[in-house]
Amino acid sequence: LSKAHISRSLRRTIIKKNFEIKSNKDFNQVILSCADPKFGRQDTWINNSIKKVFNTLHESGYAHSVEMYLNKSLVGGIYGVSIGSVFFAESMFSAIPNGSKIALLNLVARLWRTGFRILDVQFLNDHLLQFGAYEISKNEFQADLQKAIQLEVDILSFGETDVDFSNCLSSFLQARIEMS
Repeated sequence: LSKAHISRSLRRTIIKKNFEIKSNKDFNQVILSCADPKFGRQDTWINNSIKKVFNTLHESGYAHSVEMYLNKSLVGGIYGVSIGSVFFAESMFSAIPNGSKIALLNLVARLWRTGFRILDVQFLNDHLLQFGAYEISKNEFQADLQKAIQLEVDILSFGETDVDFSNCLSSFLQARIEMS
């Protein structure tokens, strides 16, 4: 999480703040949007069984979403599962430019702020590489995972309002600037 990279142009977009960020307000719609071909996916692994399982995990407090709204419309989001201090990101979508990027950065900032150790993105691609995602060996991942799942952290321990997200992201961006 501490190695996340944010481009200058994305920072400028974030500073304009013409969007609203929420968490777990429309979890099911985030999953539906992640599977929707109109958001760029021709094939999806997100079938009805997956949707049902993840909604059950969400109701049990294990699965979470971060959503980006513009003019009260859901325009970007990401969802995944939280175990210990590990967040396993499952999928994300964007209906507008930067929608999924801003949702992802808000997730990263929240994980950083609440003490998470690992954000598992599962598959490396160009989209995730631009944020500083990197691959580690299976053995290294398993060793890190065993430690991280033992830590008790709460992804919801830092508020759920748009102001909370904004403050969290601002703190994260400031820390990233100071580290560079």
